[in-house]
Amino acid sequence: MRNGAYIAGLLSLALGITTASGQDKPTPGKDGWISMFDGKTLDGWKANERPESWKVADGAIVGDGPASHLFWMARECENCEFYAEVKLNHSGNSGMYVRAALGPGFPKGYEAQVENTSPDPQKTGSLYGIAKVTEQLIQDDTWWSEHVIAQGNHIIIKINGKVVTDTVDERSRYTKGYLVLQQHNQGSIVQYRNLMMRPLPASK
Repeated sequence: MRNGAYIAGLLSLALGITTASGQDKPTPGKDGWISMFDGKTLDGWKANERPESWKVADGAIVGDGPASHLFWMARECENCEFYAEVKLNHSGNSGMYVRAALGPGFPKGYEAQVENTSPDPQKTGSLYGIAKVTEQLIQDDTWWSEHVIAQGNHIIIKINGKVVTDTVDERSRYTKGYLVLQQHNQGSIVQYRNLMMRPLPASK
């Protein structure tokens, strides 16, 4: 299984994953990368419920309030990359979805976990419910980069430029949908900046 070797080595890998790395950061308008956020407004984004849980502050999208999911409505993802820089408070919980269906509640789609010190045992870098990372890689209240690559049923998640999940979903659960940010619960405060996506060709 592709993911096994990565998870087995995460304890040592964690020592090298501390702050957001510029090595993996894409540039909007270059190599097919598209900016998803203007740094000032939520133009192009739509909350599935409780829009008051989302705002823009200090150049970041901030999730703070009851559970809500913020959908980027400009285009859907079939095969794509999804990149963001993230900061999360102590015991916070969030996620970056690819190929998610628009609707109320928690979306159906692939979720790249954003969670460092909450009770949930699936930590940042997990493909939620499919490929679990159980070691804490990121400290509270620090910026890191999270980069999700979905091509066919092959899903890769990078944290600060390092691959921590590389797995194939043999069930091919989700094939097309939106890119989404999660505000998991009251008390969790998450910040996202430098959000970008890039369409990819179909896998061979």
